[in-house]
Amino acid sequence: MRDDVGSSPSGLLPLGFESVGVIAGKTSILTDLTLTLEAGAPTILIGPNGSGKTTLLRLAMGLIIPDTGQITFRGRPFAADGRRAIVFQRPVMLRRTVAANVAFALDAAGRAASSAAVHAVLDRTGLAELSDRPARRLSGGEQQRLALARALARDPEVLFLDEPTASLDPAQTKIIEDLIAGVAATGVKIVMATHDLGEARRLAGDVVFLVRGRLVEHAPATHFFTSPASEAARRFLAGDLVL
Repeated sequence: MRDDVGSSPSGLLPLGFESVGVIAGKTSILTDLTLTLEAGAPTILIGPNGSGKTTLLRLAMGLIIPDTGQITFRGRPFAADGRRAIVFQRPVMLRRTVAANVAFALDAAGRAASSAAVHAVLDRTGLAELSDRPARRLSGGEQQRLALARALARDPEVLFLDEPTASLDPAQTKIIEDLIAGVAATGVKIVMATHDLGEARRLAGDVVFLVRGRLVEHAPATHFFTSPASEAARRFLAGDLVL
């Protein structure tokens, strides 16, 4: 059991998707997805609405299982006991204080929920001064930071983020982006979906571009944003509709 707050280099990566498909009724959400995500700088998922970004994150977290293909961690079949965490676009706050939310997350992860451990997580996310405030009375940006704090309380090796700044103003967005960059700098692998191309440019080490559930392009961010290989990516970056 780990009682520290810091992160260690990932033992789960590379994360592999091998011919993965997800079907809902007669609709293919993801189709024949083959993708490998390595340790390092954040991987950013972009694409039009309905492209499969959230589904990819839920698959990797183990919240759903693929209908076809398989997911592997470090070449091994998917296991439920890996150190992973996920933050959704609209996180649910528990009816308790900020500190108690973090203590609950520590306890759920099998880690010591001591006052020192709770304070360390809150300090890391800039929430120490709000520790006694009811979580549901926080602003949207503060709630998103608390959601990140609860995720970090799990001491994840891989952290999945589903549009964590989608409903925030620019000031709160910068706070969250700085926090994400700081977490990534400690060795935690970030895999994040966003619709904000500016945010993707600021954070991405590599970019996964999805359209209608299919992988169109996976490239280093510098290459993707300057010389995209696909016509669909060029149109998307230009602001054109990609259907």
